[in-house]
Amino acid sequence: MSKASRAKRTGAGDPSSHPNRDESGAATSAALAPTPAGPGALNLVKLCVGADGPADLRAWHQARAAASGPGWTPRHTTRMQPKRAAELLEGGSLYWVFRGVVLARQHLLAIEPNRGADGVSRHDLVLAPTLIATRPQPRRPFQGWRYLPGADAPADAATRAEAADGAPLPPELEEALDAFGVL
Repeated sequence: MSKASRAKRTGAGDPSSHPNRDESGAATSAALAPTPAGPGALNLVKLCVGADGPADLRAWHQARAAASGPGWTPRHTTRMQPKRAAELLEGGSLYWVFRGVVLARQHLLAIEPNRGADGVSRHDLVLAPTLIATRPQPRRPFQGWRYLPGADAPADAATRAEAADGAPLPPELEEALDAFGVL
């Protein structure tokens, strides 16, 4: 596949051709807003190695944003290009697995080719900066990323119960209440 056709399929190349980017290639406000993943949306699921939970990932994002300055957008680099990139960019998200449980997601904005200094071809999953909490969903260990159909994706945590002080319930308690059908 040629670079031009790959760029066209993945939304890379001309930044203005991507619906979530302006002429300069910066993410638009529409792209930065959380988008609910519908039941038909195709998503990715990935282990979040090195982070204990969404708070760690959020702190890492904040540190990178502060160090990089305005306009920084979270990216995750992968060796493999998703063959279903066009479907992923139609409302898909990257769901993060922390210690065997899906707990958060980020909306996918673009998939861009990236050749490293070592000459190896990679792909950047460009993500919305907003980390959206999800209902806990157990996942077995796996390598790389996997496709996750919208019908199998966990619901956003906005529908979760909260403690009396407004804080989210601990995942273990929420899982137990969900198992009893309380949530």
